[in-house]
Amino acid sequence: MTRLIIDTDPGVDDAIAIAIAALSPDTDLLGVTTVYGNVGLAKTTRNALRLLELCGRDDVPVAAGAAMPLVHPQKRRDSTAHGDDGLSGHADVLPEPSRDAVAGGAVGLMASLLEQSEEPVTIAPIGPLTNIAVLLAAYPHLKPKIERLVIMGGALEGGNVSARAEFNVWSDPEAARRVLVEEDVPSVLVPMDLTYRCAVDTAWLERLAASGHVGEALRALTPDYVRHYTGALGWPCMVVHDAVAIVEAITPGTLATESLPVDIECSFGPSRGAVIADRRRQAQIDDTVALDGNRVDVAVDTDIDQLRAVLLDGITEKREI
Repeated sequence: MTRLIIDTDPGVDDAIAIAIAALSPDTDLLGVTTVYGNVGLAKTTRNALRLLELCGRDDVPVAAGAAMPLVHPQKRRDSTAHGDDGLSGHADVLPEPSRDAVAGGAVGLMASLLEQSEEPVTIAPIGPLTNIAVLLAAYPHLKPKIERLVIMGGALEGGNVSARAEFNVWSDPEAARRVLVEEDVPSVLVPMDLTYRCAVDTAWLERLAASGHVGEALRALTPDYVRHYTGALGWPCMVVHDAVAIVEAITPGTLATESLPVDIECSFGPSRGAVIADRRRQAQIDDTVALDGNRVDVAVDTDIDQLRAVLLDGITEKREI
């Protein structure tokens, strides 16, 4: 069974990811921590609480984390794809939370959960990496307790928030660089190059709605998100970025990976927030200028039809809720 912490900024695709983990009989969801991103921190935290309420998981603690990047505030923070409330303008279809976020903050909760765990814990950061950078800097002795980080973020070929950068990494490039380049925790990076290929169509969404009361509520969150991606990709669909990463977090090996040297562009030019991955053969790297950072397992492929089926099956209620 995977022991899992999710660090998130819900977010329509975050909502699907949280539901999959919350309902999975193969996952011990230890906690959910929130970060600014798709919308501000107060809204992402409330969304996380409401999603867990929907899934009958008020046993899972939620803690609020960073409200801004580590170093440089961004001129624009909210993602237009998710609407003003983070859930496509339809957060009110979710139940009101019956509790508040726990005291002590996101980093404190993650540290406590790692300290208490007798088994290694997987952390799935599916928003900006600010909380994770602070955790690794403040509690370096807990790194051996982390099985791996499964991170949704980055783009190898082209971004969404800019020509080069994906939203999560762009939101806090300095934090992303700390986590991916300067630290030595085993990491899988799930970039949007792959998640775009895993987009789901409207027929999949109708099957989601028919899967149970959780699926019905999640489908109700998607209209604006579908409109955004229909315009972006040119066919009626939506991209479930974070859910792809969560499936890999729960079931290692779902995604095929390449071990690549990576760096993060932290300058203030048009490539700020870009992930630079060196895909040259090692002999060529050895003979020229190499990146200074660690190698990261970058997800590059999967059985897409099977993944879509797993995503749908993961939301079909298996727990007593």
